[in-house]
Amino acid sequence: MNDIIKKLRSQLKENIDYDRKANRDRAFKEEIKFYGVTNPVMHKISKGFLPEIKKLSKTEIFELAEMLWQSGIIEESFIVCNWVYSIRKQFVPEDFNTFKKWIELYVNNWASCDTFCNHTVGDFVHMYPEFLNELKVFTKSDNRWMRRAAAVTLIVPAKKGLFLNDIFEIADKLLLDNDDLVQKGYGWMLKAASHIHQQEVFDYVVKNKFTMPRTALRYAIEKMPKEMRQEAMEK
Repeated sequence: MNDIIKKLRSQLKENIDYDRKANRDRAFKEEIKFYGVTNPVMHKISKGFLPEIKKLSKTEIFELAEMLWQSGIIEESFIVCNWVYSIRKQFVPEDFNTFKKWIELYVNNWASCDTFCNHTVGDFVHMYPEFLNELKVFTKSDNRWMRRAAAVTLIVPAKKGLFLNDIFEIADKLLLDNDDLVQKGYGWMLKAASHIHQQEVFDYVVKNKFTMPRTALRYAIEKMPKEMRQEAMEK
């Protein structure tokens, strides 16, 4: 596994885009560690390792992922997400504790949070919906990324029309959160749910529009018809 990490880091360093590196942190409020590799190149590098990765056991892949998460480098976190997602059919309920630990200890920016939770954790919860209650526990965390994870984990299921009652319950729990990145997270979750359940999400927003932060409200109604958006924005 050390050889894989060594080869991976060598390829990432060989593909640094120095213009991107100079501008990379503009999207983040936090100080982010990164190589400066463009997303298409990073994904190509990640994909190139998959034949080798899939020869490993799930335990070995999780150990490899842990080592990469620990670096705190954003491109390495994206590659972790790709590699772990590639073995999603092997997920078992016990894996939730590992995923929770990675969010708690290693996620340090919205992009890593969303990439990991939208797909890996989202697919896990789709497979094992009994863990929806664990997401609701995340909403009480002091860790902003745990609270954002509670919402963005459900983006893909929400687009499929799933878990609407749980989505509203999580939105209720995050409704007055004063962190704008959490507000954007649950607003995005509601927007995703509106793809199938537009009227229900609209009714929820209107019911809560005088207490919901405007950031979350705008995200939630972004894809709705103009007249609905206007009504939701009226004070």
